[in-house]
Amino acid sequence: MITNGFSQSKEKESVFFENGVSEQLAQFRKHQISDVHYKLSFEIPNQKNENINSDLVVDLIVSDLSKPLLLDFKEKSQNIKSISANGKDIAIVHENGHIIIPVENLISGKNTIKISFIAGNLSLNRNDDFLYTLLVPDRASTLFPCFDQPDIKAVYKLSLSVPKDWSVLAGADVKEKVEKGDFISYAFEESDKMSTYLFSFVTGKFQSVTKKPGPETSGEMTMLYRENNAEKIKASTDTIFNLHQQSLDFLVKYTNYKFPFKKLDFASIPVFQYGGMEHVGAIQYRESSLFLDNSATDSEKLNRAKLIAHETSHMWFGDLVTMKWFNDVWMKEVFANFMADKIMNPIFPKVNHNLQFFTAHYPSAYAEDRSLGTHPIRQHLANLKDAGSLYGAIIYNKAPIMMRQLEASMGKEAFQKGIQKYIDKYANDNADWNNLVELLDAETPLDMKKWSEVWVNQSGRAIFTDKIEYDKQNRIKKFEIQQKAEDKSKNVWPQVFQIGLIYANEVKILNANIGTEKLVLKEAVSLEKPIAVIYNYNGFGYGIFPLDGNNLNKITDLKDEVARASTYSNLFENTLIGNISADKAFECFLKGIQTEENELVLRIASGSLNTIYWKFFTQKQQNKVQKSLEDILYTRLQTNLSANIKKTLFGLFSSIAYSDSAKARLYQIWNKEIVIQNLKLNEDDYTNIAMNLAIFKHEKADEILEKTRTTITNPDKKKRFQFLLPSLSKDESVRNAFIESLKDDANREKESWVSVGLANVNHPLRQESAQKYIRFSLDLVDEIQRTGDIFFPKDWLDNTIGKYSSKYAFDEVQRFLKENPNFSPILKRKLFQAADLLYKAQNIKKETE
Repeated sequence: MITNGFSQSKEKESVFFENGVSEQLAQFRKHQISDVHYKLSFEIPNQKNENINSDLVVDLIVSDLSKPLLLDFKEKSQNIKSISANGKDIAIVHENGHIIIPVENLISGKNTIKISFIAGNLSLNRNDDFLYTLLVPDRASTLFPCFDQPDIKAVYKLSLSVPKDWSVLAGADVKEKVEKGDFISYAFEESDKMSTYLFSFVTGKFQSVTKKPGPETSGEMTMLYRENNAEKIKASTDTIFNLHQQSLDFLVKYTNYKFPFKKLDFASIPVFQYGGMEHVGAIQYRESSLFLDNSATDSEKLNRAKLIAHETSHMWFGDLVTMKWFNDVWMKEVFANFMADKIMNPIFPKVNHNLQFFTAHYPSAYAEDRSLGTHPIRQHLANLKDAGSLYGAIIYNKAPIMMRQLEASMGKEAFQKGIQKYIDKYANDNADWNNLVELLDAETPLDMKKWSEVWVNQSGRAIFTDKIEYDKQNRIKKFEIQQKAEDKSKNVWPQVFQIGLIYANEVKILNANIGTEKLVLKEAVSLEKPIAVIYNYNGFGYGIFPLDGNNLNKITDLKDEVARASTYSNLFENTLIGNISADKAFECFLKGIQTEENELVLRIASGSLNTIYWKFFTQKQQNKVQKSLEDILYTRLQTNLSANIKKTLFGLFSSIAYSDSAKARLYQIWNKEIVIQNLKLNEDDYTNIAMNLAIFKHEKADEILEKTRTTITNPDKKKRFQFLLPSLSKDESVRNAFIESLKDDANREKESWVSVGLANVNHPLRQESAQKYIRFSLDLVDEIQRTGDIFFPKDWLDNTIGKYSSKYAFDEVQRFLKENPNFSPILKRKLFQAADLLYKAQNIKKETE
């Protein structure tokens, strides 16, 4: 029976028993229990709507009997069939997502709890012929009863019964398998020690390949995949395995610690919500990120390599040494990104890695840090149920910038020594930021606590200004830099960066090391007056830097790629705060896309131009430049350029090719009547062109979409396209029905599909008909947070309110916030991040009217 035996207890009302895992419960449980072993079995049926019958045996040491034992299980009470403690059946007490084992059923020392249950579906990601678990950050307890907190590491013995034509992958090797009719039962070896969020299994109709990419002494790796494009499989498979091995080799050397787990296998999943997830022994990836064909640009290849390096780095940073509490989730992410950047150097020797670092991290970090929704890298977390909200560009992108500044300030050798001590000391355990600060502090004269206070515990960025005085001979008399916090606080960011003084025949580099509000650059005194001063020349500094609006034409002339990228980025940021007009910035970016021959720099210039065009230009301004913009792009596509540059230019062209003449050209390219030399397009590219043509109201839109649907060869991609078709319809009522259908969380299951569908409906050319759903989208956010994975609330907001720049949309947000004074502060932050350019547009558009 199910009882509410604790409902009268005052204890039950305390934070200890509240929904989720509170800090207080986590701290008490860490002290209460130890030596946890889970034995789990799941019976996976043929049909995805059938229940998964499951059993759990958990052995553990209990050392404090002052309070009952709480296992987390965020599922319906009806899903619990029976519970026994130490051999005796006990009443089912399930409240606020916790199974409560009373003190009288526990003993001091070793205890065994057995629970028979129906597995929760929320994080099982069930499809017709495959499923995969994704349990980060607190979703293990939606699948099975457990102690769902990162500092209670445990070992797992898993058994899976699955349809006999399905493959399996989990955190340990298969020990034995037994055929039972139409099913096979797999028993796995005992796993390595891990936190609950790293437990995982994948099963379904997958192809499998095993290789040994390293020397004879290294282990085998196995990959499951569903990709069926022979060209992609041939072009990608060896590379995928080799990139894992190269990442492993680097990390063993850098950390001075051998690979910490029994195996490194991985699964490639078509509908995966993230780029990847670092499950011990069974990494999961989004299939489209791994399998590339010969049309892939250097950027796409680099991004794949970085993704693999990121997830492999997690084996040490996150899986071996895990944060104590999810407020330090950023630590595992910063090291994964930071190490991935280092791993790229030998793998891509021709790539400018400073440039790659800048383009990968700065624009994304700025996008959140300049918004009203910014937050420190390290955030407070009172309850694990809110941990998903901590993820975002601040931890993925600002944190590596911070870490690079720290390494530059400490010196590479001292920094690496501190990291090696950290890995060695906390292996198979948990550590927080203060533990790391203590170890780094011992390796440097830098005051680590003071340094980290502003970079890690405060939000925001600096706005730099300068005072340059010249004498009568036009030589520099005084060169002073000042920094003030953008948010008007007293924060000062100690940092190093370069300033380039541009002369007719040379560039003089000045090194700025600013630790206070002001810095006087003595080395600049007596130098001749430069033609231009380029701040953050090496892309190391973080903030908004002075920019001479009269010298914008000099940007394209800069020979240094990082200097160009950094200055383009700085131009965009100066536009957002009103220092440079939108049309002046547009002209500069337009010049850039006509001359730029570095793909990474071109991506910054074209992305900025695209944003200004769609977000900050009035319709009148768009009409004025649209025809010449598409002509410039189409003409440049005909010239002799690298495939990388052409692919980037074509991406911009196809996003604005909605005039009749441009649509006709786009259609001819889609229909393969026109072939542009050295422009390499694959099936996915043709699908995207078809979607654009539908949104641009091409007269043959229906025919284009139908032909696309029938020519897609991959069954998973075909399902995706089928899902997206209503969002592409020319019939407004069909698009409306698509949006309305998203009320039902079953229709939001494939989150990456939903994001694309929302972007289609809320495209700038369709906003007049779609804006009535802004409020609908905002009202659903709370539920999206509750039912979706960690990145989905922000993705939802980015692809709804984040697509708008109108006064109407701005007013809708204001009205929503006014009518919902108790709206979750966490979600409000995400809303402010997504709506940042909408807010900025209100001022920028006013200036242009």
